[in-house]
Amino acid sequence: MRKTIAAWSDYHQGIVLAAIGAVLFSSKAIVIKLSYPYGPTAETLLGLRMAFAFPFFLMVLHWFEKKPKPDMRLKDWLQVTLLGAIGYYLASYLDFLGLQYITVGLERVILYLNPAIVLLLSAICLRKRITPMQFAAMVIAYIGVVFVYWHDLSVSSDGLLIGTLLVFGSAISYAVYLVLAGEMVERMGSIRLVVYASTASAVCCVIQALVVDPPAMFNQPLAVYGLSLVNATICTVVPMTAVMMAIKRLGSNVASQAGAIGPVATIFLGWFFLGEQITWLQIIGTAIVVTGIWLLVQAGQTSNNLHNKKASAST
Repeated sequence: MRKTIAAWSDYHQGIVLAAIGAVLFSSKAIVIKLSYPYGPTAETLLGLRMAFAFPFFLMVLHWFEKKPKPDMRLKDWLQVTLLGAIGYYLASYLDFLGLQYITVGLERVILYLNPAIVLLLSAICLRKRITPMQFAAMVIAYIGVVFVYWHDLSVSSDGLLIGTLLVFGSAISYAVYLVLAGEMVERMGSIRLVVYASTASAVCCVIQALVVDPPAMFNQPLAVYGLSLVNATICTVVPMTAVMMAIKRLGSNVASQAGAIGPVATIFLGWFFLGEQITWLQIIGTAIVVTGIWLLVQAGQTSNNLHNKKASAST
């Protein structure tokens, strides 16, 4: 009986942690949108965010990483730096740029397509087969994006295409990181890899900000520094930690499904903090995207189970 209660408690704690992580990750776009009226550029905002987040990443590594530190050769450091540059620096930079043009609701829905993009990249680069169920789920998800895009087009078309392309580029960059990071995760552990890659990204972001406009990092209004600190901690480090704790309790598949609340929460956060409109077209499109990604995760889980059964039968 006690074991059942403990398991129930762990499961529900994991659901809550995954949901909190998804909502806080989604609120990053709100904070960025609130910062732009004060005049900073995307480069400055990104540099401040990563500079503030850096010491907290080191704290996460110290508190949560239990595996011994692996032997790192020059090749390994170069790979980690490349992963950080693609998966965190480039993805974040494109996202920050795109948010100058599109609503936070459309931004979050596009980024939520990440599992579908990873599947496509794996099929193209790693020759992994896409099942009919996975293909259908991807089609459903992309149809949902069309609905949300249509909503934004009806509100304002100024810069909508370029903003959408920039954020979609961000999603592709992070998907490339996930595909390339597989081998490194096995050897280093997910927490250490994230911290090392984030550190490389932080260096890239700060250098870029100092090259583009050196004084801008030091002469922003106090509100920009406050919002950047919130972005670095509450919208970056805290949700990252919450999701890691959720994955430990639930596994990655269930945790990712619980994260479906992120795109939905973003719509209402955008309405509350930014005055962005909410329409049925947007809600329906977001629901279609969430459904498509949920089906995609289910299809992937089924495919893995069948693969494992075949492997067990052959041994």
